[in-house]
Amino acid sequence: MDSRFVEVSEPKAGGKAGWVWGLAGLVLWYGAYSRLAALAHWATFNALRLEPGTRTASAAEFFIFEAPKVLMLLLVVVFGVGVLRSFFTPRRTRALLAGRRESVGNVLAALLGTVTPFCSCSAVPLFIGFVTTGVPLGVTFSFLVSAPMVNEVAVVLLFGLFGWRVAAIYTGFGLAVAMASGWVIGRLGLESWVEPWVYRMVHAEEEAPEESLAWPQRLAAGREAVQDIVGKVWPYVLAGIAVGAFIHGYVPQDFMASFMGKGVWWAVPVAVLLGVPMYSNAAGIIPIVQALLEKGAALGTVLAFMMSVIALSAPEAVILRKVLSKKLIAVFFGVVAVGILLVGYLFNFIF
Repeated sequence: MDSRFVEVSEPKAGGKAGWVWGLAGLVLWYGAYSRLAALAHWATFNALRLEPGTRTASAAEFFIFEAPKVLMLLLVVVFGVGVLRSFFTPRRTRALLAGRRESVGNVLAALLGTVTPFCSCSAVPLFIGFVTTGVPLGVTFSFLVSAPMVNEVAVVLLFGLFGWRVAAIYTGFGLAVAMASGWVIGRLGLESWVEPWVYRMVHAEEEAPEESLAWPQRLAAGREAVQDIVGKVWPYVLAGIAVGAFIHGYVPQDFMASFMGKGVWWAVPVAVLLGVPMYSNAAGIIPIVQALLEKGAALGTVLAFMMSVIALSAPEAVILRKVLSKKLIAVFFGVVAVGILLVGYLFNFIF
C-alpha cells in the first residue's frame, strides 16, 4: 500500500515543482531580456572601448544586442513548438485534413501549417502521407507552403523586432499565399505530375495507437526540441546576425534605398529571384531583414525576399523532386512566387 502511494504522489509533486521552476525561469528570462540593450551599449563602449559614431561600433553594438536577443526568443518559441508537437503529430494532421471539402481543406491546411513544426526536411514523408490518405493535392500544397513560411519562429521574431502590426499583416498575407497557391494548384488537376510510385504506396495504418501524454511528458518534449532545434540552428542564426551587423554598420543607407526602395518597381521580383537560391530558416534571415529595413529598404521588398528564402528555397526543390515531376515543381514555385510578388507590392503600397 505504501509503495503504491509513493509511486502516485511523487509524479504530482515533481509536476508542481516543474511548474514552479518554469515560472521562475520565465521571470529570470524576462529580466535578462529587458536589459539586453543596456548590456550591449556597455559592452561596446566600455568593455571594447570602441569610438561612438564609428561604423565598427555600430556593427558591434548591433551584433552584441541582436545575438542574445534572437537566441533568447528562439529558446522560448522552440520550447513552445516542442510542446505543441506533442498535440499535432503527423498522423493527427493527416486525419484532420483527409476527407475535407477542398475549399475548407485549403484553409484548414494553411492554418495547421502555422502551428505544426514541420520544415522542408519533412516535406517528402508528409507529402506521401497526405496524398496516400486521400488529402487533395491542392490542400497538401497549402500545407507545404504555410508550414515553413508562417511558422511560430517567424511570427514571434517579427513581433519582437517590428511589433504586432507587421507580424499580424505578415501572418495574414502568408496564409493568403498558402491558401491561394493550394487552391490554384488544385484547380489545375496536376495529379498525374506526381511521381507514380507515390500513388502505388499503401499507407500503413499499423502505427501504434497514440497515447495521451501527461503534461510532464509534454514539457519534456519542449526541452528536447530546444536541445535538438536550437542546437542545430544557432550557427546559422549567428551568421545571419553577423551579416545584419555588417549591413547595419557599413552599408550606406542611400545605397540600399537606391535598389530596394519603394520607388524601384523591379526591386520586388529581383528580391524574390535572389532569395530562391538561398537557404535559411526564419531565425537566420530575420536579423538581415531588420538591418535592410534600417538602411532604407522598403518593407514589401524585404518581406518578399524573406518569404522566397523560407518558402521557395532551392534545397526544398531538390527534396521535393523525389515525389514531384520537374513540371509540377515549376508550377508550385511559379504560383507561390506570384503570390509573394503580390504581397511585396501590396506591402510597399500600404506602408
